[in-house]
Amino acid sequence: MDFLVDIGSFLLKAAIIVIAVGFIIGLLAQAAQKQKKSKGDLQVTDLSKELKDLSEHLKLELMDKKARKKAMKALKKKKPADDKKQRLFVLDFKGSMDAKEVDNLRQEVNAILQLATEKDEVLVRLESGGGVVNGYGLAAAQLQRIKSKGLTLNVAIDKVAASGGYMMACVGHKLLAAPFSFIGSIGVVAQIPNFHRFLKKHDVDFEQLTAGEYKRTLTLFGENTDEGRRKFKQDLEAIHRQFKAFVQENRPELDIDKVATGEVWSGQEAKELGLVDEVTTSDSWLLEQHKTFNVLQLNYVVRKPMSERFAKGLSTVIQTLKSSLTRSDIAQ
Repeated sequence: MDFLVDIGSFLLKAAIIVIAVGFIIGLLAQAAQKQKKSKGDLQVTDLSKELKDLSEHLKLELMDKKARKKAMKALKKKKPADDKKQRLFVLDFKGSMDAKEVDNLRQEVNAILQLATEKDEVLVRLESGGGVVNGYGLAAAQLQRIKSKGLTLNVAIDKVAASGGYMMACVGHKLLAAPFSFIGSIGVVAQIPNFHRFLKKHDVDFEQLTAGEYKRTLTLFGENTDEGRRKFKQDLEAIHRQFKAFVQENRPELDIDKVATGEVWSGQEAKELGLVDEVTTSDSWLLEQHKTFNVLQLNYVVRKPMSERFAKGLSTVIQTLKSSLTRSDIAQ
């Protein structure tokens, strides 16, 4: 009898695994078909409605039972207002070292520029400690497109906008910063390790051939020269001059030599130096703008690669099956 029970249990487990695998394959085929049509989706969230719903919910909670019941009936009968307010588009940019988020930013800006009028405004909630020059230069150029279209561009910094992050932020018509946010770091830095002495100690030769006097100035494995260091420093200075000129162009009232030292300041200090225009949080500012604008948050979301989704889905199914079968074994 126990033998038959064991066989039955084995067949049940096998059937569950086969069904699960078949289900996953079906989902992957469906996902692959959809992925051919679109690589990402633009998600739109009505922040005005969310703020209004929160306010109404709080009002109801503060009422007594009788008044709440009456208010809820009134809300159900109330017709949606024909809202013709201006629109405020909200974008979130949380930048990494390589500024890969610029790809999503590009799509969000494209969407806005095809729809917005000069009456509309844009708020970018920016958070970045900076990174590669070319990546953040492109990100700043994306924000410049909004200004070039004639739209008012606002930038809010709740935590940090330093180095490349400030390169982006300074493009805005109006810069907002939380009191203890980090602002500035208008400078350029580069650092690389050198393993030449280690290789030499272990009798390892390193060969590097170049065409062009300054094709390679500093190297990881070769012996660096004073001339190479001088040229590398010269290149950094050139980038710094461009950075300073860009900031000065966008905020001409700044004493650029005073602020372009690579230092970082708090939001309050940055206001005194002219790096930002107002000390406030993005939440406080949005609550005020909500009275005038329809506030819409845009977020372009890229679909994850099929292989990544497959691995994650398969892992989840396997873990579920293991847990389920373990419980079944214990019960027996």
